[in-house]
Amino acid sequence: MAHIDLGNELPGIRGLMAFSPLTEKPLNALAEVLLRGDNSLTRGERELIGTYVSYLNDCFFCQNVHGAIAGHYLGCNIEEIDAIKKDFINQNITAKMKALLTIAGSVQKGGKHVSHDQIELAKIEGASDLEIHDTVLIAASFCMFNRYVDGLATLAPEDRQFYINRAPQRAEEGYTASVYK
Repeated sequence: MAHIDLGNELPGIRGLMAFSPLTEKPLNALAEVLLRGDNSLTRGERELIGTYVSYLNDCFFCQNVHGAIAGHYLGCNIEEIDAIKKDFINQNITAKMKALLTIAGSVQKGGKHVSHDQIELAKIEGASDLEIHDTVLIAASFCMFNRYVDGLATLAPEDRQFYINRAPQRAEEGYTASVYK
């Protein structure tokens, strides 16, 4: 049960957005730009960054929502996403994504944990300045989203199939759709 009366039974951030339509629009707009806007990182890669940060923040709702969407885009199942979250260094993802996930993990600890060496490695592995910028912004934003969702103790369905079933719809509609869809 949420810490406050949301007046709805919607899970996670959807319940919070229905409670506060004034903040729904800008938060959804931010997610839309970061995760679906024009970018050289694929939608799956950007969702994976958000998933990894949510995993590090132990936000069950966000890591499963975005993990399922990442899996949808990347053509892999939730178990493969789990393996990436737990040990991305030893998974079959690009060296560039490994470098970007390392940066995202440092952002999750605090912005000053990102090192010059991490940035240089990402560049060596082919990451552009914009991709590094977007990785940091996605990671920082997910820290905020995770704290919003967990800070108000929102509902998070335990059955991970719930998230997998919704992934195709979210991938198609994006993040600007009303929470009532």
